[in-house]
Amino acid sequence: MSQGIQTIIFPVTDIARATPIFTALLGAEPVYEESFYVGYRVAGQDIGLDPNGHRKGMTGPVPYVEVEDIEATVAALLAAGARAQDEVKDVGGGKLIATVRDADGSVIGLAQTP
Repeated sequence: MSQGIQTIIFPVTDIARATPIFTALLGAEPVYEESFYVGYRVAGQDIGLDPNGHRKGMTGPVPYVEVEDIEATVAALLAAGARAQDEVKDVGGGKLIATVRDADGSVIGLAQTP
């Protein structure tokens, strides 16, 4: 069962230039700031900047749907006709993410929080 879209990741080419823009847009300071990822938490929503996103095939912002069982959800989406993009991986603290592409090639992100 889905818990809705709780994370949106934006691919950026220059994280140092993008960070102040998103800080001004969101009216909040980052809660996580590293060279490989900058994350914000605004009104219960996680918003991230990924400087490697374009290299991972992101052509625009990617919504991440929070699910209870990421492995089962990926399997169900693949059985329904989605195509695998990035397999399930732990991004720290037990949080799991994966991406698939829908029938039109749009990226769908999945996240499972411990």
